[in-house]
Amino acid sequence: MTDLDFSTKISKASEYISSQLSEIPDTCLVLGSGLGPLTERAEVLASVPYADIPYFPKTTVQGHEGVLLLAVLSGRKTLIMKGRFHFYEGYSTQEATFYVRVMAKLGVKNLIMTNAAGGINENMKPSELMVITDHISFFCDSPLRGANLDEFGVRFPDQSYVYDREFISTILSCADELGIQIHKGVYAYTRGPQYETPAEIRALRALGADAVGMSTVAEAIVASHSGMRILAVSCITNYAAGITSNPLSHEEVMTNANNASKNSIALMEKFFSKLEDRV
Repeated sequence: MTDLDFSTKISKASEYISSQLSEIPDTCLVLGSGLGPLTERAEVLASVPYADIPYFPKTTVQGHEGVLLLAVLSGRKTLIMKGRFHFYEGYSTQEATFYVRVMAKLGVKNLIMTNAAGGINENMKPSELMVITDHISFFCDSPLRGANLDEFGVRFPDQSYVYDREFISTILSCADELGIQIHKGVYAYTRGPQYETPAEIRALRALGADAVGMSTVAEAIVASHSGMRILAVSCITNYAAGITSNPLSHEEVMTNANNASKNSIALMEKFFSKLEDRV
């Protein structure tokens, strides 16, 4: 690791990506657990391994391949991140969200994220989907800590509407057209990698959380700070701790994410078909 400042690292990473891709679309789709097969339905135009991008972290989680794609999905060109980075892998939140800064530097305007989450709201069943309307970031070290990057946003960014209301309305309409069950809810971030305790889940429920997970929130904060429009959809992969007597496992998460894959892919394809350019 060199002693280059953070802004320089962002610039060098974005310059490398620009040199490898014929164009930079205005949208980036981040694939969470179980959504890897979506790329089989897209036309991949170019592929850039994370390992080749200057200062990009490495992804170490099962199911996160670690490659950036330029692809056509539902007739629309997009960047696709196959794998993301997490605090629990040993990265700071600034490092885990480095790719978001790079996307903003490249001119990306829309960040579409998917993730696997534990269900706190018992009206949501494993393998169902939830569009995130708001989040709880109390346990997230702020990725904006330190000197403000003025080229991206203000020192104290408003967080009243992190998740784009028009995008939320569109994804709900898409689900209705497809006959797919989707919920609206609040996503709570925890650091991991251990799953939450039943007491922690009771506390999060009292705070108004509908689902819980170990990603997305820091990324959404940075994207919001950078002026990007954000959509995030969770696949409910298990009931959170204490709701049932069953122990939690990554195997259960992957199984239910894969079970939801068909609906998740159909929903993203429909959403991208309706995504309109905006200056």
